[in-house]
Amino acid sequence: MATQTAPTEATPAGFAAVSRAVVSAAADLVTGVQRAVVGPTNIRTAQSNAWDAILADRARNAARDELTREVAAMLARSR
Repeated sequence: MATQTAPTEATPAGFAAVSRAVVSAAADLVTGVQRAVVGPTNIRTAQSNAWDAILADRARNAARDELTREVAAMLARSR
């Protein structure tokens, strides 16, 4: 006894799938252009962005601390 199966029809790609494909292709293009322009060793990553943010926070904190010390010194001299 042979079993017959209905031929499967290819479902058309949905809008979301097409959108993901376009965004993925655009991201690959941007990454390729970035590598060509700045070189593969200078590519920005989430890790390097986070490290830059940490360094900026440290610099702001150091500047704030220095300003606090200067204001305290000025107040001490004026008394």
